[in-house]
Amino acid sequence: MFTGIVEELGEVVRLDWHGDGGVAALRGPLVASGAGPGDSIAVNGVCLTVVEVDAGGFTVDVMKETFDRSALGTLAPGDPVNLERAATLSTRLGGHLVQGHVDGVGRIVSRTPGDRWEDVTIELPPGLTRYVVEKGSITVDGVSLTVVAVDDSTFAVSLIPTTLALTTLGRKGAGDLVNLEVDVIGKYVEKLMGVDR
Repeated sequence: MFTGIVEELGEVVRLDWHGDGGVAALRGPLVASGAGPGDSIAVNGVCLTVVEVDAGGFTVDVMKETFDRSALGTLAPGDPVNLERAATLSTRLGGHLVQGHVDGVGRIVSRTPGDRWEDVTIELPPGLTRYVVEKGSITVDGVSLTVVAVDDSTFAVSLIPTTLALTTLGRKGAGDLVNLEVDVIGKYVEKLMGVDR
């Protein structure tokens, strides 16, 4: 479980992809300093398990299922990534409850700069719109954000200067892919009420 509050802007060091998955080596001295094999770290919002830790970085295995359901397959060495260690019982919940289980991949449609922040509109994959509500929470590349507008195929968020400076969202533009995780509470309510999809 995570909070969607990015701890560190890391970097992809090495990617070794093969048919059924791959291995990614990532630089992130802060998150690596307290990590060990078996720990969970969210990488652009995807919960991955640490295999090895070295000076200033860590290695994770990435299954084909993860490539198929996320935008991790578009990464290349040198790319920045949002990193967050798993929450503990003593962690402040500054964002919202995030599982690190990507529900779909969205595409940034537009960015509109303001005086101090930017409004970003993102295309929603089919089937996710029903879980996105105005003033609700959504995770975009591992960043907990508040939805400011939603329609049948897109939603909008506003990025404050801190988010622009300290996450990958400050660098992404129209056409870029982002990992999306909707608020899990809506999915549980839907299932408990017996709503057919």
